[in-house]
Amino acid sequence: MGERVGTVVPRAKGGLVFGGDKGISFLDEATGAVTLLVDPEPHLPHNRFNDGKCDPAGRFWAGTMPTDVKAPKASLYCLYPDHTITNKFSPVTVSNGIVWTRDQSTMYYIDTPRRNVLAFDFEVSTGVISNERIVIDTAQWNASPDGMTIDSEDRLWVAFCHGAAVRCFDPKTAKVEAEIALPCIEVTSCAFGGDDLGDLYITTGKAKIEEPLAGRLFVTRPGAKGVPAVPFAG
Repeated sequence: MGERVGTVVPRAKGGLVFGGDKGISFLDEATGAVTLLVDPEPHLPHNRFNDGKCDPAGRFWAGTMPTDVKAPKASLYCLYPDHTITNKFSPVTVSNGIVWTRDQSTMYYIDTPRRNVLAFDFEVSTGVISNERIVIDTAQWNASPDGMTIDSEDRLWVAFCHGAAVRCFDPKTAKVEAEIALPCIEVTSCAFGGDDLGDLYITTGKAKIEEPLAGRLFVTRPGAKGVPAVPFAG
């Protein structure tokens, strides 16, 4: 792609939408053509897009992170189907996992260095978020909450970078309901897939230690089912 890709989603009109070093772009899978749509941070050349997903209405939410310093100089953005973009939450340091509940009333979000999972009230008709609060405090683990997905029971599955695990939380109680250990320390994200959405795919990265399986994509069946991904509506 010629740049680091932080997140990618399907587009309802065909092709893909991705966030990377340069901003948010469209990709035509048939031709390989990339069309830069918007760069909301031209004044921050060291920032890049990291994680993101589409909300239940087909808006693309994606956040940034600085690559030069570890400081809160990034933001969470929402790209609307008419291609306007809005800063929804800032400042953040490393924008990461984001998901929505089945009833579309709550959005969960991770800014990794805060070491918690935030919840917001979500208005699906407008994309407005409000009532920021902490629902899960992960400080008890010596690891960083990274990517996140949600299952059909509204439980949160969080990848722990430098923690060699994915943990499943009930956000109503903050209790751990399942834990998947990985054979490498940098566990970066997870997503449900497969014909029945019962496979959990887990991405990993390479640390500065010798780990034969680091950087591999893993798959397991944890006994939970995911929810269908929503494509970008614009």
